[in-house]
Amino acid sequence: MTEATMERSELTELLTEQWEAIAALVADLHENRWRTPSELPGWTVFDLVAHVVGTESFLLGEKPPPHDPMREKIDVRSLPHVRNETAVLNEIWVDRLRPLPGARLLELYREVTDRRNKALNKMDDAEWTTPTVSPIGQVPYGRFMRVRLFDCWMHELDIADALGVRVTEGGRRAELAFAEFAGSMPRVVAKLGKAPAGSRIAFVLTGALPQTLRIAVDERAAYVDAFDRPADVEITMDSGLFVRLGGGRRSAADHLDDIAIAGDEELGARLVRNLAFTL
Repeated sequence: MTEATMERSELTELLTEQWEAIAALVADLHENRWRTPSELPGWTVFDLVAHVVGTESFLLGEKPPPHDPMREKIDVRSLPHVRNETAVLNEIWVDRLRPLPGARLLELYREVTDRRNKALNKMDDAEWTTPTVSPIGQVPYGRFMRVRLFDCWMHELDIADALGVRVTEGGRRAELAFAEFAGSMPRVVAKLGKAPAGSRIAFVLTGALPQTLRIAVDERAAYVDAFDRPADVEITMDSGLFVRLGGGRRSAADHLDDIAIAGDEELGARLVRNLAFTL
């Protein structure tokens, strides 16, 4: 069995598990609960599920449904939370699906994710490694699917937070999704947090995904297994909060009591205020 085959098998299984987790969250919702606002600007629980439907449909080669002539046509580019062409396409899919009742959206969701599961299972190594356009540039198709796992995992958390329910945030599915998320952190602390050259930064994460992320900022910022000297700053927080700050769902100012900073407090405070890099 090749490495690509092994990766495809695991990611397909985890994506299917992820899609099922989202379906379980909304399976018994009354219609008004489908329209519960989320922490993503402009989007409700319904919209989050519609976004997954749209993306997975797009990956099957499908186009958004036609605009309902009875509804006012929205210029999605004018919406403040739409910042790039990917967001434009996302918003078109969500807007076109909004007239549906939640129960019908869930039927579409289950149907499209089932077809996606079958399509992934039919792929061979050549297809899995083919360069593909993705939100992070042109990458092998399998790399894109790691991004999809992260995106869907993040939206599971968004839906759970909006509905006020708790979900399991650990396990293999979360580990792979978090690894995709954490891969951007060296760039985030250097460019957004403006960590100075020569600094050593440690994020000590507790909770469902306990680990220590060590970032050294030299010619470029990068992860290291160990520092060559004591860290300039050590920032401790729950892994779930870390993900929500990085995803722009929460503000560090609202969670100061949940974050411990040791060492250079000014640098630490600047870093936690500037973790958001994805929406």
